[in-house]
Amino acid sequence: MLSINDSIFCDIMPRMTNVDYKPTIGLEIHAELKTETKMFCNSKNNADEKTPNTNICPVCMAHPGTLPVINKEAVRQVLRVGTALKGNLADFTEFDRKNYFYPDIPKGYQISQYKYPLVSGGVLNGIEVTRVHLEEDTARSSHDKGDYTLLDFNRAGVPLMELVTEPVVKDSKEAGNFARELQLLLRTLGASDANMEKGEMRVEANVSVMKRSVLEEERSDGKGPTLGTKVEVKNINSFKAVESAIEYEIARQIKELEAGGEVVQETRGWDENKGKTFRQRSKEDAHDYRYFPDPDLPKLRISKISDFAKDVIAESMPELPWKKRATLKDKYGLKDEDIEMFVRMPVFGDFLEKVLENLGGDKKKIQLASNYITSDLVGLMKDNLEARLPSDFIKPNYFAELINMVEAGEVSSRGAKDILKAMFGKDENPREIAKEKSLFQESNEEELGKIIEAVLKEHSGVAEEYKSGKDSALQFLVGQVMRITKGSANPQIAKKIIEEKLA
Repeated sequence: MLSINDSIFCDIMPRMTNVDYKPTIGLEIHAELKTETKMFCNSKNNADEKTPNTNICPVCMAHPGTLPVINKEAVRQVLRVGTALKGNLADFTEFDRKNYFYPDIPKGYQISQYKYPLVSGGVLNGIEVTRVHLEEDTARSSHDKGDYTLLDFNRAGVPLMELVTEPVVKDSKEAGNFARELQLLLRTLGASDANMEKGEMRVEANVSVMKRSVLEEERSDGKGPTLGTKVEVKNINSFKAVESAIEYEIARQIKELEAGGEVVQETRGWDENKGKTFRQRSKEDAHDYRYFPDPDLPKLRISKISDFAKDVIAESMPELPWKKRATLKDKYGLKDEDIEMFVRMPVFGDFLEKVLENLGGDKKKIQLASNYITSDLVGLMKDNLEARLPSDFIKPNYFAELINMVEAGEVSSRGAKDILKAMFGKDENPREIAKEKSLFQESNEEELGKIIEAVLKEHSGVAEEYKSGKDSALQFLVGQVMRITKGSANPQIAKKIIEEKLA
């Protein structure tokens, strides 16, 4: 928990941050790629493997005399990410050894990319990307069983994409939104499941603050703005934690500077339970890692590999999230909140597309279909969202027929919900269900006229109140018609007839 002083300090932070200091944030995001095998060997890449040290081999364990082989699919997926970002795809690239010693690194070094990344530049969610490169993941260490550390090498050698942004992120919200959009892109491409809870996607934030007055002085001198001392925050495993860690770190650095101290360049971890960052080690620079080209791996000329040709990569690209949003907005006129659900839950977006094939271009029907999918169908599928498809439970053409029935006034909104529930998991036409359950609305004006005559006679006083200008009396009379018909009367038709008879 925060101390009393920390709590008071954090309460005044929004005002101090906006007025006195300018935060600068850069992100480094790692994502495990969804390939069949690991980055440099044929050991299985299975994020769900629970038995420790099962998917390992002499190559990923760095036994003497073994030779790594580059995973072609991992390279292809990073090139597809670069294409989506509109980055520059490398022609020449190579892998380097990043030297450092830690128990979770079986080799004593990590194979990564330094000088020649696969992708340079690009933009996502309005944030400039510096580079996207490929490396191998480390083992997983656990410290929850006594006073020792256990190592599981199943993850060691898994293909790991690293994306680095320019230090242009303005605040924690923008950082969180960038990470969410990257996760969505990776899932859309099928490059990674990017599940943060499983560690398949990890975010590191480089945070610095600078007094605005200093920045203004540098601008007036014609010098480029100097950034404050950078602190890297690691071990961030949720979008909420990304935002909270950045906000805390900005507040911590400002507090340090306001007290007359200095911010130290270092690596800090994020403690989710305490809601604060903590010091891990001094921050390394590139020269500390002693990068040099890996002598066991060949240099790659991307243009020499036909499967990596730009037109081949472009043809493999699905509709990207931002294009999908524009289509749903411009072509169909859907609400923004509905659009976001269809983009982030593509199984429902695909189901909507199939439904729309049976509805034509009627925007009223399209919005109606969207409403029933985002509320009722999602609710019915709440226990099967991860494992099943909407079309496993309801045929898109039957769903479209139900929307046609609602739009035509054949069934009420309440009746449509009952029909949808009865259709769920069954191969039954909505018309058959409506007939079986007597859910068709009575729209025959002659038949409804007879019932309304009786209602007006029985409630003549209420009818007179309506004539005198009491609008609520009309709703009462419509309600009586619905009661007598047991909900089968079309309320719009009943209302029209009552108004005509009392005009």
